[in-house]
Amino acid sequence: MDIEAFREMVAKRPDGFLGRYGLGDKILQSGENLEEAVEHLRVAVELDPVHVASHFSLGRALAGVKRNDEAKVVLNAGIDAALSGRSNGGGDLVPEMRALLQTLG
Repeated sequence: MDIEAFREMVAKRPDGFLGRYGLGDKILQSGENLEEAVEHLRVAVELDPVHVASHFSLGRALAGVKRNDEAKVVLNAGIDAALSGRSNGGGDLVPEMRALLQTLG
C-alpha cells in the first residue's frame, strides 16, 4: 500500500492500529516528515504496546528528529516486549534495536 492509502485508512478509522503503523512506517521510509511519522507511530504503540515493529519504527523516527532519550525508552520497551514473550514475534528485531540503542549513546 502507498502513503495515500494509509492516509485514507487513518481518516476513516483514526483509532485503527494498522493504519497508524502503516502510515507512520511509510512516512519514516520516505524520510519526508519524521515528526508526522512520530505522531502516527506513537499512536500505534499506544494502541498495541507489545507490537515490536512499532517500537522499532518509532525509535528510528525519534532518533531521526534527535529525540534520543525518548527513542531509548521506546526501543527498550520494544526489546522488553519481544523478550518477555508478551508480543507475537518481533524477536528478530532485537539485534537491530540494540544496535540503534548503541548509536544513541
